[in-house]
Amino acid sequence: MQTDNANKYNRILLKLSGEALADPGGFGIAPNQARHIAELVKSVHETGVDVAIVIGAGNIWRGATGENVGMDRATADYMGMLATVINALALMDALEQLNVTTRVMSAIEMRTVAEPYIRRRAIRHLEKGRVLIFGGGTGNPFFSTDTAAALRATEIGADVVIKATKVDGVYDRDPQLYPDAVRYERLSHIEALSQRLNVMDSTAISLCMDNDMPILVLNLWEPGDLMAAIRGEHVGTLVTREE
Repeated sequence: MQTDNANKYNRILLKLSGEALADPGGFGIAPNQARHIAELVKSVHETGVDVAIVIGAGNIWRGATGENVGMDRATADYMGMLATVINALALMDALEQLNVTTRVMSAIEMRTVAEPYIRRRAIRHLEKGRVLIFGGGTGNPFFSTDTAAALRATEIGADVVIKATKVDGVYDRDPQLYPDAVRYERLSHIEALSQRLNVMDSTAISLCMDNDMPILVLNLWEPGDLMAAIRGEHVGTLVTREE
């Protein structure tokens, strides 16, 4: 795709939580929320940026929930991976209602509803201007969708992982509990790890660090922030290699 010269990034991996598809404080999938996210993705895609998405499943199922009541961890994680495909299909439908050509690729084969994940095919979809949604996590238990996002971003040659949250960046402590919490504008991967900041899980951050993959944490729901980030404006918190 021809990318707008004003954009800082040519190819992004957008990491969404499953809760982004639910009504505030709720569970399940709210069509209006899916459409809102689809509209944001479309606005980015129309500037010529290649967009790939990894979405969680917290609105449907969390592996930790099952493990806490004695369920086998691997089984609980597989259930979560299947739930991410449900969310991926919902978001695909919302995008296609806006005439955005979209493909869902799953790390767990289910050919009736999604393509199996093949790296070269994924890159080809992006080159053809399609939005990609990766479901099924990494295909392995014991790994989070944060790690899946870091892995897929590296595999497809993304310029950045954008972690879209409900807060405007990374803080030294929970800003909802501590009004005097300090927001970081920039961090190194090693600082995020050593300070145990709530950026992504440690496996995901380490993978990004090892592959020199920046992570940008921003508020998806703040009007204009995602597009501002694409243009390279100072939004959220950028986690990158040590200077």
